[in-house]
Amino acid sequence: MNPKDVKAVIFDLDGVLVDTGAYHKQSWYDLAQVEGWAFSDEIFKRTFGMQNAQIIPILAGGEAAAAEIDRLGDWKEQRYRDLIAGKLFLLEGVRDLIDDLKANGYRLAVGTSTPRVNLDFMLEHTHIRDRFDDFVTSEDVTNGKPAPDTFLKAAEKLGVDPACCVVVEDAVPGVEAGKAAGMAVLAVTTTRRRGELGAADRVVDSLAELGAADFDKLLRLLD
Repeated sequence: MNPKDVKAVIFDLDGVLVDTGAYHKQSWYDLAQVEGWAFSDEIFKRTFGMQNAQIIPILAGGEAAAAEIDRLGDWKEQRYRDLIAGKLFLLEGVRDLIDDLKANGYRLAVGTSTPRVNLDFMLEHTHIRDRFDDFVTSEDVTNGKPAPDTFLKAAEKLGVDPACCVVVEDAVPGVEAGKAAGMAVLAVTTTRRRGELGAADRVVDSLAELGAADFDKLLRLLD
């Protein structure tokens, strides 16, 4: 099948499918306290959506060895999973939207900066693994958002032309990554104000506002 004959939606994870921001923020605060780093809500906001390998050198004030980044990232993510255990639920409208998209012939993927273990944790607790055709996590790409690699890799795995993909994001680096990939971008205001997401093709306050027809309209913008 020609990749241009297929359409797809690539969802970010944190802040799009599940409301996890507060738990990620607390786990970063906890790691910063252990390591003696300065941390603030502003730093969290600026780096949200990036990979740990991008964030940790910023917090550490310079370069860090790969093994040390892995150790610190593993500590942070385990702390996050400990904090969110029993509190992980799909955001409003997510389940209905992905069901409608599947019913209308869309292939679906998750394209996230988070490690695979966090993605698996979410899928296990929300029971939506079977709705998705493929997944891209931080382990699958070298360059994290705002580079387009995450979304281009997802399109490749799905066998879909980037111009036939819509990205759903909540963070500025993710919006930038989707646009750099040549995809339509829909942004949701779960973690950022509407004005900060202005580079997206459409901004909504909740995925409950949307159906497959809205994604058809977004794809027509790329025709």
